Amino acid sequence: MSDSQHGTGSGAHAGLEQLEGDLRKAERRIAGEIEPGARAVVVAAAVLVAIVAMVLPHTGAANGIDVLTFSSAARDERVTITSRVFVYLLVVFGIGFSMLALVTRRWTVAFVALCGSAVGCVAGMLAWWSRNTPGVSGVTPPHGVGPGLVLGWFALIVIVFHWSRVVWARTSYHLALEAERREEARVAEERARSLQRSAGARPDTTEPEDESTGGPESTAGTA
Repeated sequence: MSDSQHGTGSGAHAGLEQLEGDLRKAERRIAGEIEPGARAVVVAAAVLVAIVAMVLPHTGAANGIDVLTFSSAARDERVTITSRVFVYLLVVFGIGFSMLALVTRRWTVAFVALCGSAVGCVAGMLAWWSRNTPGVSGVTPPHGVGPGLVLGWFALIVIVFHWSRVVWARTSYHLALEAERREEARVAEERARSLQRSAGARPDTTEPEDESTGGPESTAGTA
């Protein structure tokens, strides 16, 4: 095989490798992004409801901010650890990470918001239960469930539902895109091998010089 044919084959192989690298970069970039569409509006509305729930009474005279800071009002209402955990998760994941995911459109941030909010839903259920159940010492809480706890819990349920749909849709798309990329890489590899085989099987068209007729030594010997 001549040098020009070898260079053509190696150049085609390098071009295919570069194409595969570009496809992988595009796949990672697309897989790391989300496109919630209309769900972004619903999540934003749920985040707004969760923010409003923080200023409404969580139980008795203690609102969500009192529970978050464990102020004197929260102590007077005998707020339990379950309510505090619920409010922390609501603020950090339901409000904080959800807003960050809506702004950045990153899949990892949305996944963190989903996981934290899911745990917050469980904590909200326990917080609701604790406001209607006597404590370890048998003392019943002064007041029951307030509107802030109810709104915050339902807002967190809505956030979990819609983030789960967005994350699952992106995961399915990522798997389909990865399968498509593997198929394109396989086709490109077969094409490169076919080019190499065809270049190797092509005969060398350069004919050697005939020493019996064309060489200077043969001419001198004839003379």
